[in-house]
Amino acid sequence: MSKILIVDDEPNIVMTLEYALKKKGFEVFIARDGDEAIELIKTIEPNLVLLDIMMPKVDGFEVLEFVKSDKQFNQTKVIFVSAKNKASDVEKGIQLGASDYLTKPFSVKKLTEKIEHILK
Repeated sequence: MSKILIVDDEPNIVMTLEYALKKKGFEVFIARDGDEAIELIKTIEPNLVLLDIMMPKVDGFEVLEFVKSDKQFNQTKVIFVSAKNKASDVEKGIQLGASDYLTKPFSVKKLTEKIEHILK
């Protein structure tokens, strides 16, 4: 069973994604800021991280940089799910190593399809 870490500080998004992903059979973990995300990545070693960018303490770009700079985690897939929708933000996310970038609001169905495709 694939492990997915949801990293977002918006409770409604977290609850919606957690429900949809558990229904699809994924093991789901939640972090509400970047610091918590890094600690969870170290302990659970998720297969995929759904990552918001604008969060307290450590932002999503910094979390992705941590993931990609550590040999133990650099194969972990990351999808940004963010309200930052400027082309420069999307480009930065992909350049840092994200597998995909979805802007909020997004379709949960489309996101779960992307997750299933990336984890194949």
